[in-house]
Amino acid sequence: IPPPTPSHQPGRVYFFFLYVLFALVSDHTLFCCVQKKPLSAVIKEVCDGWNLPGPDNYALQYADGVQTYITESNRLDIKNGCILRLTKAPGRCAEDLYKGIQSSDSGVRCDSLKELAKVSTDVTFAQEFISRDGHLLLVKIVEDSGDLNMSNVIMTHTLSGFMELMDHGIVSWENLSSVFIKKIASFVNAKLTDASIQQVSLDILESMVLSSHSLFLEVKQEITMERLIAHLQVTNQQIQTKAMALLMALLQTAGDTERQVPPQPASYFLIRSHINFLFSWLLKPTSQHLWPIEFICVFLLTPMDCYSQRDILHNLRLAAFETETENSLNHERRRSLCAKEFKKLGFSNNSNPGQDLVRTPPGLLALDTMCYFAARYTDAYSRFVLENSSREDKHECPFGRSSIQLTLILCEILRIGEPPSETGSDYHPVFFSQDRLMEELFCVCIQLINKTWKEMRATQEDFDKVMQVVREQITRTLSSKPTSLELFKNKVNALNYSEILKLRQTERRNARDFLPSELKERLKPELLELIRQQRLNRLCQGTMFRKISSRRRQDKLWYCRLSPNHKMLHYGDAEEDTDSPTIEALQKKIPVADIKGLLTGKDCPHMKEHKGKQNKEILDLAFSITYDVEEDSLNFIAPSRTDFCLWTDGLSVLLGRDMTSESMRSELEILLSMEIKLRLLDLENVTIPESAPAVPKPPSNYNFCYDFSQTEQ
Repeated sequence: IPPPTPSHQPGRVYFFFLYVLFALVSDHTLFCCVQKKPLSAVIKEVCDGWNLPGPDNYALQYADGVQTYITESNRLDIKNGCILRLTKAPGRCAEDLYKGIQSSDSGVRCDSLKELAKVSTDVTFAQEFISRDGHLLLVKIVEDSGDLNMSNVIMTHTLSGFMELMDHGIVSWENLSSVFIKKIASFVNAKLTDASIQQVSLDILESMVLSSHSLFLEVKQEITMERLIAHLQVTNQQIQTKAMALLMALLQTAGDTERQVPPQPASYFLIRSHINFLFSWLLKPTSQHLWPIEFICVFLLTPMDCYSQRDILHNLRLAAFETETENSLNHERRRSLCAKEFKKLGFSNNSNPGQDLVRTPPGLLALDTMCYFAARYTDAYSRFVLENSSREDKHECPFGRSSIQLTLILCEILRIGEPPSETGSDYHPVFFSQDRLMEELFCVCIQLINKTWKEMRATQEDFDKVMQVVREQITRTLSSKPTSLELFKNKVNALNYSEILKLRQTERRNARDFLPSELKERLKPELLELIRQQRLNRLCQGTMFRKISSRRRQDKLWYCRLSPNHKMLHYGDAEEDTDSPTIEALQKKIPVADIKGLLTGKDCPHMKEHKGKQNKEILDLAFSITYDVEEDSLNFIAPSRTDFCLWTDGLSVLLGRDMTSESMRSELEILLSMEIKLRLLDLENVTIPESAPAVPKPPSNYNFCYDFSQTEQ
């Protein structure tokens, strides 16, 4: 039956009712609802039409898509032609399921738990069920599972329902008992547990870890790293993804003192060896987790300070020089000898070399890498130091200064010390092929510095130039994604100084040969990506929108923002004085994966409903997203044209489409013009300062300024 054709009356919505009562009776009825009428009155009117007693026992629910209960808070979202169904009220449904779960009949209990897992996605039902302590009933079922003869299907439904209830944030994860946590962990650690149970258990543990530090400590004690890594090798995609997510959560939540993950060298070896195995058949969802694991493990690099700083420096000196007669010297002569040898080692402050390590980064990490090189590659270390000690002062390559600067370069390239991003995906395969990669990279690259120093015939004044060449050698080699340290070593040594000069000349010649129009085409992808990231960052910050009713009132506000991982669109009502509501304060959300399309202007549903009443200014600011099914949409009126362009561009990026706004085109032209001018500058042998020059003080007077308002005589 099509919707009625008479002229639309404000405040009324036409929709279909699908009446289902215990799956025995069904009917379709077109119903006109006056939005000002209380929802209880609407339900009573429907029940009276079908001669149903007790309207308080019934509620309205969407029949298609996400079957959400209709409440006073969301009833305004009902669109013309929506199909609703009259069903049991959430309180009655919660009561029936609560009793069914406690039934002695295993079939009834299984069906009740299965239905619970399905309906718990609705927050209205979840509130009713939790108010009856239904979540505690599920906890008890899990805790007593060892004493009951419980099937895997029942346990899967129990855990799924519990997870859905907890996802609403109505009750805190911290209220869970240690018995429950140990039971969930046992499902993950057990080798013969059903796959469905393990999937939900991994989900629950991840949420626990991310919710509080105390739960992180409990989970950390219960989960064995070997079993967690074993889950990465299974062929089940869901288990592999969720195991990687839990491992990520453990790494990210750990504090500085606890972040020794993996806690034992053997565990680290297991992760490293099994990650290589995953490369051959890596599934898309887990590739998003590999680079943060690399990132966090590298971020954890701090020296294992088993000796004092002075003792470590003393051992470095002893490993490089013969000092058999040192004990026979008096204090002053010994001090003079130490200062002389520390100078040969290449420290700037030879009387107190520890002062060279004050700068962070790299700080004591540089000392740790130097000690590793001296202990692991003793001959290469001695050769480096003695070879440069025999050169003239201006031609010697300082080991200490070079080591500190090289460690800083590696920190910047590997981004050590920065927090990982959920949206990053770039990682170095060589990281997962080598134990103690940072130290091994240092050992290769410190010898590369000595080699490049000799090729450039450098002096002390050329130190910065040599380090720039070494940084380029490392960066270019890592960009080729070597899969092993040996491959990296071969490639970086083959990329000598003469090869770097050839590459630079080729790139410079190609830059001159390209006309600006051709250069524009080459620069466009990079700059478009920059604009895309800016748009997504703007969506993550969020925007305040106004609701426009049929009477053109704009007194209600709502806020919308994108989650930091770009997977969820959060929105909800907001107050006038609220600056930027947190994601937790925005109760409603739409998965980005469910968004089907983007509509603008007169094509928007909320513009069609008020056709003829909207001026051009409102039409130019209107846009909508359709999701799940075509009938569901989220409607926007942007505060300004700039916000309209930012949001439509950002939503287009999320949908994998091209940005088309005039703001994007204008910004792209500005960036292209600026970038081309910079690329065509001849900066050969021009020293660019690291910091911007200071702004000069204003002049004492402005008498030199010409006043164009005066008529020339």
